[in-house]
Amino acid sequence: MNDGVLNVLKPPGMTSHDVVSRIRRIYHVRKVGHAGTLDPDAAGVLPVFIGNATRLLEYSVTKSKHYRAEGVFGVRTDTGDDSGNILERKPVPAFTSEQMEKCLERFRGTILQIPPMYSALKHNGKKLYEYARQGIEIIREPRPVEIFRLDLIQFYPPHFCLDIVCSKGTYVRTLLEDIAVSLGTCGCMTFLLRTSVGAYDIGDSHTLEEIEEHPNEFLLPVETAVSEMPVLCVNQLQAYRITNGVKTTIKDTLPGTYRLYCQNQFLGIACAEEEIVRPLKILTQVNRPEAMVMAD
Repeated sequence: MNDGVLNVLKPPGMTSHDVVSRIRRIYHVRKVGHAGTLDPDAAGVLPVFIGNATRLLEYSVTKSKHYRAEGVFGVRTDTGDDSGNILERKPVPAFTSEQMEKCLERFRGTILQIPPMYSALKHNGKKLYEYARQGIEIIREPRPVEIFRLDLIQFYPPHFCLDIVCSKGTYVRTLLEDIAVSLGTCGCMTFLLRTSVGAYDIGDSHTLEEIEEHPNEFLLPVETAVSEMPVLCVNQLQAYRITNGVKTTIKDTLPGTYRLYCQNQFLGIACAEEEIVRPLKILTQVNRPEAMVMAD
């Protein structure tokens, strides 16, 4: 069975689920998932997890995502991008790029963001976009997100281009809409390219056509799914205990979540608290050390 991670370059016009379906057909496997949904009209990096790598999805890509986004002032749509129905047109004040730069300062750091109705977030087991398509508005609570970088790349009124590095859970469409409102108008996104997700960079990504032609060439090791985590190396006895569900004391281990290795073999994920290490997600079990077997 194929286990690993693919750094897919998603083209515009496909949903993230379409990409997963295509990968299932290429590798003839059912266990396939992705990290970080990309809108159908967006392009860029989409990490896809195959086989045992799917077990690490919840722990993957915990840090930043990098986008290049374009928008237009004066138009508001129901989806937040130019694929939606136009709800409103407003005049665009004659502000300068310097004024826009000053506005962007207010959106750097931790901000509160109301998720859009056209999103895959769930309410009572149903995705928000399903309610939106029925014309039903659900009250959404603001959520804190982190904007690590927000730079104005180009400003050619009423169009603009931004470079954005943000936390998981940030909606770029909503960010652009909120920026427009703060400038006294409305706006929507016209283009979105995701250039990186955690350690996965667009320079190392591959198209579906490339992957289909060389399916074994681009599959990354399972542990790249959690490459942002620190490493904890253990001996064989410790590995045997931890991978078989036994909490184990390892001196001088700082609190946190770790990639677990024994003799350069990736075993899974473990967490440490007060020097006690316990398993979180084990992919490889270690046999009893020979010394223990002989002692029996």
